Amino acid sequence: MAGLHARSAMTAPFSLAVAFRSLSIATPKRSFSTTPATQSIPKLPESAPVYPYGPSKWYKQSDSGLYGGASIQFGNKISKGRNKGKTRRSWKPNVRRKKIESEALGEELFIKVTRRALRSIYKAKGLDNYLLSDRPTRLKELGPFGWNLRHQIMQSPTIKEKFAKQRKAYGVPEPPTIDQYLQMKEAEASTKIEELDIDALTKPRIKRRTTLAYGK
Repeated sequence: MAGLHARSAMTAPFSLAVAFRSLSIATPKRSFSTTPATQSIPKLPESAPVYPYGPSKWYKQSDSGLYGGASIQFGNKISKGRNKGKTRRSWKPNVRRKKIESEALGEELFIKVTRRALRSIYKAKGLDNYLLSDRPTRLKELGPFGWNLRHQIMQSPTIKEKFAKQRKAYGVPEPPTIDQYLQMKEAEASTKIEELDIDALTKPRIKRRTTLAYGK
């Protein structure tokens, strides 16, 4: 009996060590999340126009919302206390998620928007007026997300009817469709190629050598 007690006493620490070794300190992963999903850029058909300014080079996060041209800024934090000096730091734009109503689409959109862009939307009296502005500065600050949302609003029946009434009032003819526009451009390019005089353009120029007569 004494030998059995001694053997169990000897094996107890080893079994405890194995038990503690199998435990994991890492927290288990949650199977659900209360935070909303990250906003992605809506995909458009291939016939849609391409955003002329392209995606952001330095602040990729601004491509997934309406940032109004705001970007991350860098500077120095100056300490005036006992340890005087400069510390490098950054300032991120004030971004929030907000529901904004679109009259053309007939629904509320949950958009990532900065305080700067939200102020411009309120000034324009609505999201549709903000996106449909044709000013170059406004088009540049829309970003890919705002550009795609602008195209969706322009394709809605409400905005199409509004533009048709304006064209009728000012006597402007109906614009061609995308297929008709591409056919017109191809026809113009083919006529320009036919009118080109390739022989005259590729013929080498003969340069005359001029000699200078120096006085004796």
